[in-house]
Amino acid sequence: MPRPLRIHVPGGFYHVTLRGNHREDIFCHTRERTLLNIIVARALEKHLAGLHAFCWMTNHLHFLVRVGDIPLGRLMQQIASEYARAFQANLETTGHLFENRYYATLVDTDSYLLEALRYVHQNPIRGGISSRVDQYRWSSHSDYSGRAEHPWVTTDFILKLFSSARARAMALYRAFVEDTPAPQVAEELAALEKGVPLLGECEFIARHAPVRRQAVTLESIIEAACRHFAVTLDQLRSSSRTARLVSARAWVASTATSIGATHLTEVARALNRDESTLRHAMRTRSAAQADLPLLETPLRVSKKD
Repeated sequence: MPRPLRIHVPGGFYHVTLRGNHREDIFCHTRERTLLNIIVARALEKHLAGLHAFCWMTNHLHFLVRVGDIPLGRLMQQIASEYARAFQANLETTGHLFENRYYATLVDTDSYLLEALRYVHQNPIRGGISSRVDQYRWSSHSDYSGRAEHPWVTTDFILKLFSSARARAMALYRAFVEDTPAPQVAEELAALEKGVPLLGECEFIARHAPVRRQAVTLESIIEAACRHFAVTLDQLRSSSRTARLVSARAWVASTATSIGATHLTEVARALNRDESTLRHAMRTRSAAQADLPLLETPLRVSKKD
């Protein structure tokens, strides 16, 4: 399965979901939720990010994060790895605690930020473990309601979207979070569970739509080698073993296999060589790899389909 596309926008708001492996529980005791709070606070400070909402469910986590110049992935990697080590140390278990990849969606601040906030705080209701938002302890709802239990949660930005007067903003928030989103909005918000890259209006999506690089092919790598080493394809496929040709073949094999363009078997077939011959060339030329040219084949980009 291909990895989800990652979009880094400094100052952007992301809804993030991190699930337990095979949907298994990631908490056994209250102290583990408290430990996660400490880990999250430390990671936010280190990566200069702001947490605007959270909800710790039994087998998955919801975050509403605003990142700075440091990509979201570094923040999530620290949180997941540090908590997993601590959790498994207490239980003396091994293996993956979380799924390999978190889900992240860049949220349109103008039109969907408040809906994303409500979505995070209403998760216990959707999960059937609470009938009201204020009955669930392990979320940032209390911070928006005025109790400020988590100093590492940032509430000012979103509360000001309700009102510049804080008391009025909290009252409006409480009414908003207890209400049910419109059916069309609820349908769009459901996509957050799947980690769609973007959630917003058409203009927002068009502005931030990721571009996908076309895969570099073995043919394009061979063409680049011919240009860089000033040789022809017929020469590469010939029996000649000049230093220039051996270097070119080694470069093609190293480049194609290292970037995952193809397997060594295919390279050997394309260059009319034995795999063992190419492996030997790659080994003997490894010390000189720093002097070999980088792949300069133009990679065209196109909007994601």
